[in-house]
Amino acid sequence: MAKMWAGVTDGITSKIADDFNSSISFDSRMYREDITGSQAHAKMLAKQGIITDSERDEIVSGLEGILRDIDSGALRFDPDCEDIHMFVEQVLTERIGESGKKLHTARSRNDQVALDLRLYLRGQTDSLTLLLKDAAEALLQKAEEYKDAVMPGYTHLQRAQPVLFGHWLLAYCMMLLRDLDRLKDCRKRMNISPIGACALAGTTYSTDRRYEAGLLGFSDICRNSVDAVSDRDFALELMSCLSILQTHLSRLCEELILWSSWEFRFISLSDSFTTGSSIMPQKKNPDMAELIRGKTGRVYGDLMTLLTALKGTPLAYNKDMQEDKEAVFDCVDAVAACLTVLAPMIREMKANRENMLSAAKKGFINATDLADYLVRKGLPFRSAYKAAGQAVKRCTDLGLDLESLPIEEYRSISDLISEDVYTDISLSECVKRRISEGGTGYASVDGQIEYVKQELSKY
Repeated sequence: MAKMWAGVTDGITSKIADDFNSSISFDSRMYREDITGSQAHAKMLAKQGIITDSERDEIVSGLEGILRDIDSGALRFDPDCEDIHMFVEQVLTERIGESGKKLHTARSRNDQVALDLRLYLRGQTDSLTLLLKDAAEALLQKAEEYKDAVMPGYTHLQRAQPVLFGHWLLAYCMMLLRDLDRLKDCRKRMNISPIGACALAGTTYSTDRRYEAGLLGFSDICRNSVDAVSDRDFALELMSCLSILQTHLSRLCEELILWSSWEFRFISLSDSFTTGSSIMPQKKNPDMAELIRGKTGRVYGDLMTLLTALKGTPLAYNKDMQEDKEAVFDCVDAVAACLTVLAPMIREMKANRENMLSAAKKGFINATDLADYLVRKGLPFRSAYKAAGQAVKRCTDLGLDLESLPIEEYRSISDLISEDVYTDISLSECVKRRISEGGTGYASVDGQIEYVKQELSKY
């Protein structure tokens, strides 16, 4: 069958070439955006006197019927059509005749596809924002629930200092807040209309690009017609934001996996979000968290795919740019799937306060507090640091911890140490003394919780 673009050629291509060139198998998901964009285009053409009002009404009504039939399943996509744009235009022309042939006046598939993709990704960005907010709220809920649970904080995966479990979870809340802000900022640059740029040089028709952009909810128009059709940085920026987000999700899930292991037993994941083993009946595998961690590589790969596809393309449009859609669609789908499962998984998670506290009592994580105690007694920090290290070594030799080391042993290290040391290095006091803003102190954690609540209320 000859193509709608037949002209200088006969429009008849090899079946092999057709299959290789076709994009309808994946760009058909943008049918709603394509139809919405075409309806706005018809309205603009009529406003400018390029088509009549009756032709506009015929086109808009015909497109509405196509949308309705696709939604209901009465109309199925034709795999022989090259792309969603040709499919919609072909069906429209079949249904309303000559008026349908006028729809493509003053536009090209180059600006049309750029329009559809911006509209589609704008909607996806809004959906992802809601999913991300839900995940952040789930974390916040757990942070508030366990805001007073003491656990060991880690550096180098070694027990370092006592912290509150709520404080640790709030660290991820802060990351997700920045991810929300990145999506919001990304959407601003995405919400610029390319329609009217045509193939690359604009059009000889007296169009009103701003009117058409306004109908579609855009905040501005692309100011250069070549740039409008030849760049996909709005897609790259979204994928970059999602890659950073996925990094945060992966790090969180890595900790959930560790914490739910028998070696830690800090948390328990719900049976609803774990699986069993086919041969080991005792197993409870954190498969959902592992899949989120695993899909991170996929999201990174999608970003690299588009970066690579664009890096060598001269201006303006090149067919290489058709590779944008599968990559960005897969990226968006993967992150949406991860966020969808993460929020309820977090909400159903339970923490084991006793195991966290027991772990915090080991590993001498109050050694820094012992040094701070000596500093308050008048010892320079470096000398206090050395004395605390000697106390840790003495505990190791005797099989004790700092809270049970006899006062005589402490006095043999420094005569500045008295009985009040045991109060100062108790875990609850260690946490309480972290009074710096943003620290793990009880009041600070309460303040962070309120901050996150306020920030999330903006979305």
